[in-house]
Amino acid sequence: MKKRSFKEIIKRPLVTVPAVTIASFIMAVNYKTFVATGGLYPGGVSGLSILVIRLFESSFGISLPFSLVNMLLNAGPVYIGFRFIGKKFTLYSVLMIVLNSIFTDLIPAYIITEDILLIAIFGGIINGAAICICLNAGATSGGTDFISVFLSERRGIDSFNIILGFNAFILCIAGFVFGWDKALYSIIFQYAGTAVLKGLYKKYQQSTLFIVTERPNDVCSAIYKVSAHGATILEGEGSFEHCERNVVYSVVSAAQEKKVINAVKAVDPSAFINEVKTQRLTGNFYQPKQD
Repeated sequence: MKKRSFKEIIKRPLVTVPAVTIASFIMAVNYKTFVATGGLYPGGVSGLSILVIRLFESSFGISLPFSLVNMLLNAGPVYIGFRFIGKKFTLYSVLMIVLNSIFTDLIPAYIITEDILLIAIFGGIINGAAICICLNAGATSGGTDFISVFLSERRGIDSFNIILGFNAFILCIAGFVFGWDKALYSIIFQYAGTAVLKGLYKKYQQSTLFIVTERPNDVCSAIYKVSAHGATILEGEGSFEHCERNVVYSVVSAAQEKKVINAVKAVDPSAFINEVKTQRLTGNFYQPKQD
């Protein structure tokens, strides 16, 4: 595994801490403007926290602070993060959880629109963008994100259905207790957020590269240096000139594809590169550990 330089180690908190702070603030503002106004339920532990708060208010007349409920419900996922994923990664995520919780309690409510459909769509987009900022900076928004990362990296399990089932459980309870209209609009909210997340966060997506080159060994070295992924050299023949051609085949993270292509072009400017989106991958695919 490639070692990080001292400069990279110093740079990490200088980027991550401001990004996490901004993401937590955006998420809190989104809650106090869109989510609270529409009475919606975001996915994950945040949605569960909101559900618990509203259940206590309707059943016992007790108004619980969001920060208290959210941090308590995140205790289990945080343990999973410290134990199985990475201490620094989890610490940044805890910072996100704490700041988001505090901001949510401190920021006053503000109504931008009362149109429930607009609230569901734009609230979901903003929520997804905030999560993307957090993830791209090297942290999570907490809750089910820890479980998702753990299952993806350590167990090789597609966590989508598990997270979907958890969110469906929250929405079913919300639907039975508070009415199905809010629960159904929450599905639109979650779908909009997921669409943004899928488009902007590519760490767990892969790209397949087919590279026709006259310098296959140098190309393989460049791929490994940038991404820590290996490659396979295939022997072929050009159909026009009937001369020998080498094809380098490699699968890399979609988040690294541009860096890899630039590195390949640096060692062989005449290389012909075909990039294909990988739909499904089976076998050993290296994922760098969270630190």
